[in-house]
Amino acid sequence: MDWQAVAAEIDSMFRWVPSWFIGLSLVAGAILLALLAYRIGTWLLNRGFGTRLPLLSVFIERTAGPAQMALCLAAVAMVLPLAPLDDTIRTPLTRLFVVAFIALIGWISIRIVDMSAARYLQNFRDVTENFVARKHVTQVRVFKRVTDTIIVIITVSAALMTFDSVKQYGLSLFASAGAAGIIVGLAARPLLSNLIAGLQIAITQPIRIEDAVIIENEWGWVEDIASTYVVIRLWDWRRMVVPLSYFIEKPFQNWTRDTASLIGVIALHVDYRADVPRIRRWLEGAVKESKLWDGEVVNLQVIDADARTIELRALVSARNAPQSWDLRCEIREKLIAFIRDEMPEALPRDRAILIPSGDEEADLFRRANPSEKVRSAAHN
Repeated sequence: MDWQAVAAEIDSMFRWVPSWFIGLSLVAGAILLALLAYRIGTWLLNRGFGTRLPLLSVFIERTAGPAQMALCLAAVAMVLPLAPLDDTIRTPLTRLFVVAFIALIGWISIRIVDMSAARYLQNFRDVTENFVARKHVTQVRVFKRVTDTIIVIITVSAALMTFDSVKQYGLSLFASAGAAGIIVGLAARPLLSNLIAGLQIAITQPIRIEDAVIIENEWGWVEDIASTYVVIRLWDWRRMVVPLSYFIEKPFQNWTRDTASLIGVIALHVDYRADVPRIRRWLEGAVKESKLWDGEVVNLQVIDADARTIELRALVSARNAPQSWDLRCEIREKLIAFIRDEMPEALPRDRAILIPSGDEEADLFRRANPSEKVRSAAHN
Protein backbone atom coordinates (compact mmCIF):
# COMPACT_ATOMS: atom_id res chain seq x y z
CA MET A 1 0.00 0.00 0.00
CA ASP A 2 1.28 3.46 -0.93
CA TRP A 3 1.01 5.36 2.34
CA GLN A 4 1.93 8.68 0.73
CA ALA A 5 -0.94 8.39 -1.77
CA VAL A 6 -3.39 7.60 1.03
CA ALA A 7 -2.14 10.54 3.02
CA ALA A 8 -2.50 12.83 -0.01
CA GLU A 9 -6.08 11.65 -0.57
CA ILE A 10 -6.98 12.27 3.05
CA ASP A 11 -5.40 15.71 2.82
CA SER A 12 -7.47 16.59 -0.28
CA MET A 13 -10.71 15.54 1.42
CA PHE A 14 -10.20 17.78 4.45
CA ARG A 15 -8.43 20.83 3.04
CA TRP A 16 -10.53 23.20 5.09
CA VAL A 17 -9.41 21.52 8.37
CA PRO A 18 -5.90 22.31 9.72
CA SER A 19 -3.52 19.45 9.00
CA TRP A 20 -2.22 19.32 12.54
CA PHE A 21 -5.74 18.87 13.86
CA ILE A 22 -6.37 15.98 11.47
CA GLY A 23 -3.09 14.31 12.42
CA LEU A 24 -3.65 14.61 16.16
CA SER A 25 -7.25 13.42 15.75
CA LEU A 26 -6.04 10.31 13.92
CA VAL A 27 -3.56 9.58 16.72
CA ALA A 28 -6.19 10.13 19.43
CA GLY A 29 -8.74 8.02 17.53
CA ALA A 30 -6.22 5.20 17.16
CA ILE A 31 -5.55 5.25 20.90
CA LEU A 32 -9.27 5.14 21.71
CA LEU A 33 -9.84 2.26 19.28
CA ALA A 34 -6.93 0.36 20.84
CA LEU A 35 -8.36 0.78 24.33
CA LEU A 36 -11.81 -0.27 23.10
CA ALA A 37 -10.33 -3.33 21.42
CA TYR A 38 -8.56 -4.27 24.66
CA ARG A 39 -11.78 -3.98 26.67
CA ILE A 40 -13.71 -6.11 24.21
CA GLY A 41 -10.93 -8.70 23.97
CA THR A 42 -10.52 -9.08 27.75
CA TRP A 43 -14.30 -9.29 28.22
CA LEU A 44 -14.53 -12.08 25.68
CA LEU A 45 -11.61 -13.96 27.25
CA ASN A 46 -13.02 -13.66 30.78
CA ARG A 47 -16.48 -14.68 29.64
CA GLY A 48 -15.24 -17.64 27.61
CA PHE A 49 -12.36 -18.97 29.70
CA GLY A 50 -12.49 -17.12 33.04
CA THR A 51 -14.36 -19.83 34.94
CA ARG A 52 -12.31 -22.70 33.50
CA LEU A 53 -8.95 -20.93 33.67
CA PRO A 54 -8.82 -18.73 36.79
CA LEU A 55 -5.12 -18.06 36.24
CA LEU A 56 -6.01 -16.39 32.93
CA SER A 57 -8.13 -13.79 34.76
CA VAL A 58 -5.31 -13.11 37.19
CA PHE A 59 -2.83 -12.75 34.31
CA ILE A 60 -5.13 -10.32 32.47
CA GLU A 61 -5.61 -8.26 35.61
CA ARG A 62 -1.89 -7.98 36.38
CA THR A 63 -0.89 -7.20 32.79
CA ALA A 64 -3.68 -4.71 32.11
CA GLY A 65 -1.48 -1.61 32.12
CA PRO A 66 1.37 -2.85 29.89
CA ALA A 67 -1.08 -4.56 27.52
CA GLN A 68 -3.13 -1.38 27.01
CA MET A 69 0.02 0.68 26.51
CA ALA A 70 1.37 -1.83 23.98
CA LEU A 71 -1.86 -1.75 21.95
CA CYS A 72 -1.90 2.04 22.00
CA LEU A 73 1.70 2.24 20.78
CA ALA A 74 0.97 -0.29 18.04
CA ALA A 75 -2.04 1.76 16.91
CA VAL A 76 -0.03 4.99 16.94
CA ALA A 77 2.76 3.33 14.94
CA MET A 78 0.22 2.34 12.26
CA VAL A 79 -1.49 5.75 12.11
CA LEU A 80 1.47 8.10 12.48
CA PRO A 81 2.72 7.65 8.86
CA LEU A 82 -0.80 8.54 7.61
CA ALA A 83 -1.14 11.67 9.73
CA PRO A 84 -0.64 14.90 7.73
CA LEU A 85 1.75 16.50 10.19
CA ASP A 86 4.72 18.74 9.56
CA ASP A 87 8.12 18.15 11.12
CA THR A 88 7.50 20.57 14.00
CA ILE A 89 4.77 18.23 15.33
CA ARG A 90 5.86 14.89 13.91
CA THR A 91 9.34 15.03 15.46
CA PRO A 92 8.14 15.53 19.08
CA LEU A 93 5.48 12.83 18.58
CA THR A 94 8.08 10.42 17.25
CA ARG A 95 10.39 11.13 20.16
CA LEU A 96 7.49 10.72 22.59
CA PHE A 97 6.67 7.41 20.91
CA VAL A 98 10.26 6.20 21.40
CA VAL A 99 10.25 7.23 25.08
CA ALA A 100 6.90 5.50 25.61
CA PHE A 101 8.24 2.35 23.95
CA ILE A 102 11.27 2.34 26.29
CA ALA A 103 8.98 2.86 29.27
CA LEU A 104 6.80 -0.03 28.05
CA ILE A 105 9.80 -2.37 27.97
CA GLY A 106 10.72 -1.35 31.53
CA TRP A 107 7.11 -1.74 32.71
CA ILE A 108 6.87 -5.22 31.18
CA SER A 109 10.18 -6.20 32.78
CA ILE A 110 8.99 -5.09 36.22
CA ARG A 111 5.70 -6.98 35.82
CA ILE A 112 7.57 -10.12 34.78
CA VAL A 113 9.77 -9.87 37.88
CA ASP A 114 6.78 -9.24 40.16
CA MET A 115 4.71 -12.09 38.73
CA SER A 116 7.63 -14.50 38.87
CA ALA A 117 8.28 -13.59 42.51
CA ALA A 118 4.59 -13.95 43.41
CA ARG A 119 4.39 -17.31 41.66
CA TYR A 120 7.47 -18.56 43.49
CA LEU A 121 6.25 -17.35 46.90
CA GLN A 122 2.97 -19.24 46.55
CA ASN A 123 4.88 -22.30 47.79
CA PHE A 124 5.76 -20.51 51.04
CA ARG A 125 2.61 -19.22 52.69
CA ASP A 126 3.25 -20.02 56.37
CA VAL A 127 5.80 -17.31 57.12
CA THR A 128 5.38 -17.01 60.90
CA GLU A 129 6.17 -20.59 61.91
CA ASN A 130 8.17 -21.83 58.92
CA PHE A 131 11.89 -21.05 59.07
CA VAL A 132 12.46 -22.06 55.42
CA ALA A 133 9.52 -19.94 54.27
CA ARG A 134 10.86 -16.83 56.03
CA LYS A 135 14.24 -17.41 54.41
CA HIS A 136 12.85 -17.63 50.87
CA VAL A 137 10.37 -14.77 51.34
CA THR A 138 13.17 -12.49 52.53
CA GLN A 139 15.47 -13.38 49.64
CA VAL A 140 12.79 -13.03 46.97
CA ARG A 141 11.48 -9.72 48.30
CA VAL A 142 14.91 -8.13 48.55
CA PHE A 143 16.01 -9.36 45.11
CA LYS A 144 12.70 -8.20 43.63
CA ARG A 145 13.04 -4.70 45.09
CA VAL A 146 16.65 -4.39 43.98
CA THR A 147 15.83 -5.69 40.48
CA ASP A 148 12.89 -3.29 40.15
CA THR A 149 15.12 -0.38 41.18
CA ILE A 150 17.78 -1.34 38.64
CA ILE A 151 15.16 -1.68 35.88
CA VAL A 152 13.74 1.77 36.68
CA ILE A 153 17.20 3.35 36.65
CA ILE A 154 18.09 1.73 33.31
CA THR A 155 14.73 2.70 31.80
CA VAL A 156 14.97 6.33 32.89
CA SER A 157 18.57 6.52 31.68
CA ALA A 158 17.66 5.07 28.28
CA ALA A 159 14.75 7.48 27.93
CA LEU A 160 16.90 10.51 28.81
CA MET A 161 19.58 9.46 26.35
CA THR A 162 17.09 9.91 23.50
CA PHE A 163 17.30 13.70 24.04
CA ASP A 164 20.42 15.24 22.56
CA SER A 165 20.81 17.93 25.23
CA VAL A 166 20.65 15.46 28.11
CA LYS A 167 22.87 13.01 26.25
CA GLN A 168 25.57 15.61 25.71
CA TYR A 169 25.36 16.72 29.34
CA GLY A 170 25.65 13.14 30.55
CA LEU A 171 28.65 12.44 28.33
CA SER A 172 30.41 15.62 29.41
CA LEU A 173 29.61 14.88 33.07
CA PHE A 174 31.14 11.41 32.96
CA ALA A 175 34.11 12.62 30.90
CA SER A 176 34.96 15.59 33.08
CA ALA A 177 35.32 13.71 36.39
CA GLY A 178 35.26 17.11 38.06
CA ALA A 179 33.41 18.64 40.95
CA ALA A 180 30.00 17.82 39.50
CA GLY A 181 30.92 14.15 39.25
CA ILE A 182 32.10 14.15 42.87
CA ILE A 183 28.86 15.79 44.04
CA VAL A 184 26.73 13.28 42.14
CA GLY A 185 28.80 10.41 43.54
CA LEU A 186 28.43 11.65 47.10
CA ALA A 187 24.70 12.16 46.64
CA ALA A 188 24.25 8.65 45.29
CA ARG A 189 26.38 7.01 48.01
CA PRO A 190 23.53 6.40 50.52
CA LEU A 191 21.35 4.88 47.80
CA LEU A 192 24.12 2.65 46.49
CA SER A 193 25.21 1.60 49.99
CA ASN A 194 21.66 0.60 50.88
CA LEU A 195 21.23 -1.31 47.62
CA ILE A 196 24.47 -3.20 48.25
CA ALA A 197 23.39 -3.80 51.87
CA GLY A 198 20.11 -5.21 50.55
CA LEU A 199 21.99 -7.73 48.43
CA GLN A 200 24.16 -8.66 51.42
CA ILE A 201 21.08 -9.16 53.60
CA ALA A 202 19.43 -11.32 50.94
CA ILE A 203 22.52 -13.54 50.72
CA THR A 204 23.73 -13.70 54.33
CA GLN A 205 20.29 -13.09 55.93
CA PRO A 206 21.05 -11.53 59.32
CA ILE A 207 17.33 -10.69 59.37
CA ARG A 208 14.29 -12.25 57.74
CA ILE A 209 10.62 -11.38 57.39
CA GLU A 210 8.83 -11.75 60.79
CA ASP A 211 12.10 -12.06 62.73
CA ALA A 212 11.83 -10.82 66.32
CA VAL A 213 14.56 -8.20 66.86
CA ILE A 214 15.69 -5.64 69.42
CA ILE A 215 17.05 -2.51 67.78
CA GLU A 216 17.72 0.87 69.42
CA ASN A 217 16.28 -0.58 72.67
CA GLU A 218 12.98 -1.26 70.89
CA TRP A 219 11.48 -4.74 70.50
CA GLY A 220 9.47 -5.72 67.43
CA TRP A 221 9.20 -7.81 64.27
CA VAL A 222 10.62 -7.32 60.78
CA GLU A 223 7.51 -6.40 58.81
CA ASP A 224 8.98 -5.43 55.43
CA ILE A 225 12.38 -5.26 53.75
CA ALA A 226 12.37 -2.62 51.00
CA SER A 227 15.14 -1.75 48.57
CA THR A 228 16.69 0.88 50.89
CA TYR A 229 15.04 0.46 54.31
CA VAL A 230 13.51 -2.02 56.74
CA VAL A 231 10.17 -1.55 58.52
CA ILE A 232 10.12 -2.84 62.12
CA ARG A 233 6.65 -3.43 63.63
CA LEU A 234 7.08 -2.59 67.31
CA TRP A 235 5.19 -4.35 70.09
CA ASP A 236 2.85 -1.35 70.57
CA TRP A 237 2.00 -1.21 66.80
CA ARG A 238 4.35 1.66 66.03
CA ARG A 239 6.58 1.37 62.98
CA MET A 240 10.33 1.99 63.04
CA VAL A 241 11.96 2.64 59.65
CA VAL A 242 15.67 1.73 59.61
CA PRO A 243 18.13 1.98 56.68
CA LEU A 244 19.32 -1.34 55.31
CA SER A 245 22.94 -0.40 55.95
CA TYR A 246 22.21 -0.29 59.70
CA PHE A 247 21.92 -4.09 59.86
CA ILE A 248 25.33 -4.46 58.20
CA GLU A 249 27.23 -1.80 60.14
CA LYS A 250 25.77 -1.89 63.68
CA PRO A 251 24.97 -4.64 66.21
CA PHE A 252 21.41 -5.66 67.01
CA GLN A 253 19.60 -8.60 68.62
CA ASN A 254 17.78 -11.20 66.51
CA TRP A 255 15.75 -13.55 68.68
CA THR A 256 14.69 -15.82 65.83
CA ARG A 257 17.88 -16.05 63.76
CA ASP A 258 17.97 -19.88 63.60
CA THR A 259 14.54 -20.86 64.92
CA ALA A 260 11.32 -19.17 66.01
CA SER A 261 11.31 -20.92 69.39
CA LEU A 262 12.49 -18.87 72.37
CA ILE A 263 13.35 -19.49 76.02
CA GLY A 264 11.80 -17.00 78.40
CA VAL A 265 13.28 -16.05 81.76
CA ILE A 266 11.29 -15.42 84.96
CA ALA A 267 13.26 -14.01 87.91
CA LEU A 268 11.87 -13.99 91.46
CA HIS A 269 13.30 -13.13 94.91
CA VAL A 270 12.15 -15.28 97.85
CA ASP A 271 13.09 -15.73 101.48
CA TYR A 272 15.70 -18.24 102.67
CA ARG A 273 12.91 -20.36 104.17
CA ALA A 274 11.40 -21.02 100.71
CA ASP A 275 10.98 -24.70 99.79
CA VAL A 276 12.71 -24.61 96.39
CA PRO A 277 12.00 -28.27 95.39
CA ARG A 278 8.28 -27.71 96.08
CA ILE A 279 8.27 -24.54 93.97
CA ARG A 280 10.07 -26.45 91.22
CA ARG A 281 7.44 -29.22 91.22
CA TRP A 282 4.62 -26.70 91.13
CA LEU A 283 6.29 -24.80 88.26
CA GLU A 284 6.62 -27.93 86.12
CA GLY A 285 2.94 -28.74 86.61
CA ALA A 286 1.76 -25.18 85.87
CA VAL A 287 3.87 -24.90 82.71
CA LYS A 288 2.68 -28.26 81.37
CA GLU A 289 -0.93 -27.13 81.76
CA SER A 290 -0.34 -23.97 79.71
CA LYS A 291 -1.26 -24.00 76.01
CA LEU A 292 1.59 -21.58 75.27
CA TRP A 293 4.36 -24.02 76.26
CA ASP A 294 6.01 -25.88 73.38
CA GLY A 295 6.94 -28.92 75.48
CA GLU A 296 10.70 -28.33 75.37
CA VAL A 297 12.20 -26.43 78.32
CA VAL A 298 11.02 -25.91 81.91
CA ASN A 299 13.54 -25.43 84.70
CA LEU A 300 14.02 -23.67 88.05
CA GLN A 301 17.40 -22.80 89.58
CA VAL A 302 18.77 -20.73 92.47
CA ILE A 303 21.11 -18.32 90.68
CA ASP A 304 21.99 -15.79 93.39
CA ALA A 305 21.72 -14.98 97.10
CA ASP A 306 22.20 -11.79 99.12
CA ALA A 307 21.80 -10.80 102.75
CA ARG A 308 17.98 -10.78 102.55
CA THR A 309 16.76 -13.12 99.79
CA ILE A 310 17.66 -15.79 97.31
CA GLU A 311 17.00 -15.30 93.59
CA LEU A 312 15.19 -17.96 91.58
CA ARG A 313 15.30 -18.17 87.79
CA ALA A 314 12.66 -20.10 85.88
CA LEU A 315 13.23 -21.00 82.22
CA VAL A 316 10.23 -21.77 79.98
CA SER A 317 10.17 -22.16 76.19
CA ALA A 318 7.53 -21.22 73.62
CA ARG A 319 7.03 -21.48 69.86
CA ASN A 320 7.69 -17.82 69.05
CA ALA A 321 8.39 -14.44 70.62
CA PRO A 322 4.76 -13.34 71.29
CA GLN A 323 3.89 -16.66 72.93
CA SER A 324 7.11 -16.55 74.96
CA TRP A 325 6.17 -13.13 76.34
CA ASP A 326 2.62 -14.24 77.17
CA LEU A 327 3.87 -17.47 78.79
CA ARG A 328 6.33 -15.57 80.99
CA CYS A 329 3.62 -13.17 82.17
CA GLU A 330 1.19 -16.03 82.84
CA ILE A 331 3.65 -18.16 84.84
CA ARG A 332 4.99 -15.15 86.77
CA GLU A 333 1.47 -14.21 87.85
CA LYS A 334 0.61 -17.77 88.90
CA LEU A 335 3.94 -18.23 90.67
CA ILE A 336 3.42 -15.10 92.78
CA ALA A 337 -0.11 -16.25 93.69
CA PHE A 338 1.17 -19.73 94.62
CA ILE A 339 3.86 -18.38 96.97
CA ARG A 340 1.47 -15.85 98.53
CA ASP A 341 -1.30 -18.39 99.20
CA GLU A 342 0.53 -21.71 99.70
CA MET A 343 3.96 -20.66 100.97
CA PRO A 344 3.72 -17.27 102.72
CA GLU A 345 6.89 -17.95 104.69
CA ALA A 346 8.80 -17.66 101.37
CA LEU A 347 7.86 -14.01 100.87
CA PRO A 348 10.85 -11.63 101.25
CA ARG A 349 11.10 -9.93 104.62
CA ASP A 350 13.47 -7.80 106.71
CA ARG A 351 14.97 -9.19 109.94
CA ALA A 352 16.07 -7.34 113.06
CA ILE A 353 17.82 -8.51 116.25
CA LEU A 354 16.36 -7.25 119.55
CA ILE A 355 18.95 -6.84 122.31
CA PRO A 356 18.23 -5.33 125.75
CA SER A 357 19.42 -1.74 126.07
CA GLY A 358 22.40 -1.00 128.30
CA ASP A 359 23.70 -4.52 127.95
CA GLU A 360 27.45 -4.96 127.44
CA GLU A 361 26.69 -7.77 124.99
CA ALA A 362 24.66 -5.30 122.88
CA ASP A 363 27.53 -2.82 122.75
CA LEU A 364 29.97 -5.54 121.73
CA PHE A 365 27.58 -6.73 118.99
CA ARG A 366 27.15 -3.23 117.60
CA ARG A 367 30.89 -2.69 117.39
CA ALA A 368 31.46 -6.08 115.75
CA ASN A 369 28.53 -5.74 113.28
CA PRO A 370 28.12 -2.07 112.41
CA SER A 371 25.99 -2.87 109.30
CA GLU A 372 23.40 -4.97 111.17
CA LYS A 373 20.12 -3.48 112.27
CA VAL A 374 20.00 -3.75 116.06
CA ARG A 375 17.02 -2.52 118.05
CA SER A 376 17.34 -1.91 121.78
CA ALA A 377 14.64 -3.18 124.06
CA ALA A 378 14.08 -2.16 127.71
CA HIS A 379 14.48 -4.73 130.48
CA ASN A 380 11.29 -6.15 131.85
